[in-house]
Amino acid sequence: MTPDSPNHKRWIIPPQITPEADSVLSAFPPVLRQILFNRGYASDADARAYLNAKPDFNTDPFQMTGMREAATRIQFAIQNHEPIAIYGDYDVDGVTATALLVESLKTLNADVRGYIPNRFEEGYGLNNNALDELKADGVKLVITVDCGIRSPSEALYARSIGLDLIISDHHHPDGENLPQALAVINPKQHGDIYPDKDLAGVGIAYKIAEALFDNGRQTTDDGQPSTVHGRILNNLLDLVALGTVADLAPLVGENRTLVRKGLRQMQQTTRQGLFSLAAVSELVLAKVNAGHIGFTLGPRLNAAGRLKEALAAFELLTTSDVFRAGELAQMLDMQNRERQHITRDMQKQAEEMVMNEDPHAYLLFAAHEDFNAGVVGLAASRLTEKYYRPAIVASKGAQETRGSCRSIPEFHITDALDQCAELLVRHGGHAAAAGFTVRNENLPELVTRLKAIAEEKLSHEDLRPTFTADAEVSLEEMRPDLYDKCLRYLEPTGYGNRNAVFVARNVKVKSSRTVGADAKHLKLSLEDDRKFSHDAIGFRLGEWHKNMPPRVDILFTYEVNEYNGRIGYQLNLKDLRAA
Repeated sequence: MTPDSPNHKRWIIPPQITPEADSVLSAFPPVLRQILFNRGYASDADARAYLNAKPDFNTDPFQMTGMREAATRIQFAIQNHEPIAIYGDYDVDGVTATALLVESLKTLNADVRGYIPNRFEEGYGLNNNALDELKADGVKLVITVDCGIRSPSEALYARSIGLDLIISDHHHPDGENLPQALAVINPKQHGDIYPDKDLAGVGIAYKIAEALFDNGRQTTDDGQPSTVHGRILNNLLDLVALGTVADLAPLVGENRTLVRKGLRQMQQTTRQGLFSLAAVSELVLAKVNAGHIGFTLGPRLNAAGRLKEALAAFELLTTSDVFRAGELAQMLDMQNRERQHITRDMQKQAEEMVMNEDPHAYLLFAAHEDFNAGVVGLAASRLTEKYYRPAIVASKGAQETRGSCRSIPEFHITDALDQCAELLVRHGGHAAAAGFTVRNENLPELVTRLKAIAEEKLSHEDLRPTFTADAEVSLEEMRPDLYDKCLRYLEPTGYGNRNAVFVARNVKVKSSRTVGADAKHLKLSLEDDRKFSHDAIGFRLGEWHKNMPPRVDILFTYEVNEYNGRIGYQLNLKDLRAA
C-alpha cells in the first residue's frame, strides 16, 4: 500500500456539457454551466433551485412517521407541567440537537432538561441506569435525539418503569427490530414518506420544533408560522448548521437549505457561546462558512465528549452568561489541543500495529488497552484517509471492547456489522462510519469475519482515492470574478456537495517551500506559459518539496485567502503530478 506515491490517486474529469444543456443553461457563465451539468442540474429551474438552496419538495414535518403522535404527546406534557428530558449524544450533532429541543421547549414554557450520557461510563445511546435516574428525578417523558433507533431493549425497559419514550434518530434502523416507543421519528425507517432521508440528528430535532410551533394554534390565518415562532425557529438555525456540517450529513436537499440559512444566522448570532468559541478559535463569525464548522468550531465542541463529558459543550451553547461562556470556550480549546496530541500518538501506534500484522489486509484493525475511547474514531479516519481501506480502531476494556469504524465508498461498514450482529453487544451507524461494542471473548471472531467480508467485497475493486474534477482550465481563467460570480453560489460546500475542482496541466513551478509544523504543508508559486501566476497551498503535501518537478499537473480548488485583514485568492492543491 503506497497511497502517497505520486500516481496513486485517480483523477476523473467528467464529459463536457452537451450542446443542449449548454443552451438551456445559457443564462449562467460557462464555467458554472459545466459545474451545474456535472452535478446533474441540466434545466434552468433545477439550476436556480440548487443555487438558491431551495428544496424542490414538500418539507412539512408531519409527513414523518410518528411526528403527529410525538407533537401531541409533547403538547400534553407542556400543558400538564410534566418534566421532560431530551436525551442526546455526546458528539456535535447530538449536543446541538439536545440544545435545540431544550431551547424550543423552554420557549413553550415546558419543564425540560437536557441529558447527555458520559461516553466512558455509559457509552453511546440509551442505557437503563440513565432511564432509572431520570424516572427517579420525576421525568415523565424522554425524547431521544441522534440516538435510540438501535435500542429496542432499553425502549421496553422505559415502558416497564412507566416512562413515555419518543425516539428521534437519523442512524440506519434495524428494519426487523424497531424500538417499541410511543413514537419513532426517523425518515430512514421503512414506509416513511418524508422525501429527504439525509437530515442529521439536529435536522430532525428542528423538524420536531417546526411541528410543535405548527401544532394547534401556532400559525397565522394563511398557514405561515407566526412572527414570534418564525423568529424562534430562525434563531435555532445556527445549531442546525453546526450539527449538520460537523456530522458530515450531505449538503444537498434540505440540509443545504438549513445550513445556508444557519450560516447566515451564525454570522449575526446572539448566542454567547458561539461568540466565545469563535474568539478562542480566532475566527471572524461574520465570515463563517461550512469549512470553519468542519475544521475549527466542530472539533472544539467535540473535544469535550471525546476526553471528558459533553455537558460542557451543551452548556456553552445554551448559556447566556458571558463569563461562563468564555471559561467554557477556553476549556474546550485546551481539550481540543490535548485531543490533537492524543490522536497523533494513537494514529502512529495504530498504524504500526496494522502494518506489522497484515499490511495488505482489505480492512485495517487495531485495538489496545491504552487507546482513548473518545479518540478512536479520529485515528480510524486517518488510517482510512492514508491507506484507502475501511479501518477500525478500538479501545479494549476489562470485559468489552469499543470500536469506531470509518470506511470508503466501496464498502458499507454498518451493513458489514449487521452481518456480525450476533457477536456484538450493540452497534450502529452509517455507510461511512459506525461504532460497536463487543465482548472481548468474541473480538477475535469478529475481526476474522469482518476482514473476510471486506476481502470478498473489495478484492476485485481498484482501491485508490478518486478525485473528480469539474473542468480542465488554464491559470488565466482563475480570476477573482470567477469566485465572486460563480463559485460562491455553490456554498455551503462540504460532504455531498464538494467545492468546484479544476485541473491545470503543465504548470511551471516558480518556487517551492514547506510550511507548518513538521514541514507538512506545501507552498508554491505557479505560472503558466502566458505568465499568469498564482500562489498555491497544498495541505499535507509537504513531501513533494524534496523532489519537486519543474513542471506539474495540478488538481485544485480556487478560494479566498484572508490573512491579516488582506483579501487574496489562492489555489488549494488537492493533488499534483509531474507534468
